[in-house]
Amino acid sequence: MGMGFETRVEPRGGGLTAGEAGPPGGSRGLARKRSQRRDAVISTISTIVFFALVVALIALSPGVNKVVESFFSLTGFKDSFGTVSEGFWLNVKLMLVAEGIVLVVALGIAVIRSLSGPVMAPLRIVALIYTDVFRGIPLILVIFIVGLGLPALQLDFISDQSVFTYGVVSLVLVYSAYVTEVYRAGIESVHPSQLAGARSLGLSQWQSMRFVVLPQAVRRVIPPLLNDFIGLQKDTALVGLLGLVEVARAAENYAASTFNFTGYTMAALLFIAVTIPLARVTDWLIERDRRRMRATGG
Repeated sequence: MGMGFETRVEPRGGGLTAGEAGPPGGSRGLARKRSQRRDAVISTISTIVFFALVVALIALSPGVNKVVESFFSLTGFKDSFGTVSEGFWLNVKLMLVAEGIVLVVALGIAVIRSLSGPVMAPLRIVALIYTDVFRGIPLILVIFIVGLGLPALQLDFISDQSVFTYGVVSLVLVYSAYVTEVYRAGIESVHPSQLAGARSLGLSQWQSMRFVVLPQAVRRVIPPLLNDFIGLQKDTALVGLLGLVEVARAAENYAASTFNFTGYTMAALLFIAVTIPLARVTDWLIERDRRRMRATGG
């Protein structure tokens, strides 16, 4: 009756004995880091080898000295900088003025195309024809039509305009058609339930579009908008066909007077100085949106 019972608790298999491996996460992390370092080294070496081969190919070309003298002359850079940079400033002004107008005009056309109802049908048809026509005509032809055709009408309020104005009008006509489609894609990416919810709260269709749909749509299309404006910055050089002394025409004038083409290289460097930072900002915005989508599970 007075028997005692001895209770023994056997160790469970969760403990680690000497010599057993630790958690696999640590070794996987080290292996991943080593793999990343190896990939970085391989990428760096392959990049250096590639550019070394390109430089060697150019340096061994028979006409390399002539090319360097014609396009990369230090004297040419110094002599052409004043006139070419002055012309480039005109390109920058063209871009800024046209960009501001395009943002407003394209947004209005995109909103018109997104409105429903039979009453808005005529405006939607006009907006559709506009976007189809001016996306289909090359910019260079629009510049000729506007710059040479409008003055031929001999209307005082048109004929008295400057070549700068004709250039801005041409850029706005073409790029508004492209940016309209960018805006419209952003508007259509907003789920219809957003609009339905706004209408159920008593907002009108215009109020729902203004306060609910457009803020989300514009935020989503900022990266592609920046890409379009990089193209707009470069296409301002085509306005020189109307006689405006912008950067390309300034470089051409320098080449004609000195028989040296370094002015073209200077113009290209000025464009690169503007477009590359814009491209990197665009990449940063796209990556930021991707991180936000991953964080929210969208």
